[in-house]
Parts: sequence; structure tokens; C-alpha cells
Amino acid sequence: MNSHRNLLGGPDPTYLQENEEAYALFGEKSGAPAEVAAAFPTFSLAWAALADEAFEGGRVVESYAYARTGYHRGLDSLRRAGWKGHGPIPWSHEANRGFLRCLAALGRAAGTINETEESERCWQFLKDSSEEAYAALKG
Repeated sequence: MNSHRNLLGGPDPTYLQENEEAYALFGEKSGAPAEVAAAFPTFSLAWAALADEAFEGGRVVESYAYARTGYHRGLDSLRRAGWKGHGPIPWSHEANRGFLRCLAALGRAAGTINETEESERCWQFLKDSSEEAYAALKG
């Protein structure tokens, strides 16, 4: 998927693999996020949706737990995709959005439960990974 050589010397962008089965269950078949997360536990988008639903329902600790799960599953997927702990994770690549949304949800929930340092780390990690995701999700 990487068609451009990085001329600045930094790491190349990381692109997670698409999971068509999970997207089909999540979207086309209207699978509930919990159903999708149970069937595809590495699919961070389902965990992000669970985190958002819990947060919107006032269940902040539950949101934090869902976001943290999706974040860690996403880190595992990123490492399998060749990510070395830093570098761009483009928001424009749909498969990356679940991880980036979990990172934002974790930052939001951590801030709400006064885990200030963790919240700040998450938001900075998001900004460093994708300015576009940061702009879309921080607001």
C-alpha cells in the first residue's frame, strides 16, 4: 500500500490490514459493536464504538476499559504491520481509524477520570500519529 518513498528520513506510514468480514458484520449486517468485538476481538473499530456508546451513556469507566482494550489490540495489529513504535498512522486509511478512535476515546475517558498524564500522552500520541485524526477527534 505504501507507494511513496519517505524523503524526510522518518518512518514510513503504517497501514493496517482491512478486515472485510468485520466491516460487513459491523456495517452491512448491522451487527452490534459487542457482537462484532466478540467475533473479531482484534477489530479496534468495534471497541471504539463500544467506548463511545459507554461514554455517551455516562459510563466513563466502562468507556475507559473498552478504549484501552481496543488501543492494545490496535497496538498489536500495528506491530504486526511493521510499526516500530512511532511514525505516521494515516487517518485517511480506513483500517487505521479504529485504533486512532480508541486512542482518542482513551484520552477522553482518562481525562474525565482525572488520569491527566495518561490523557495528555494519548492526545499527544494521536497528534504525532495523525494530525488529521487529532483534528477530527479532539474537537
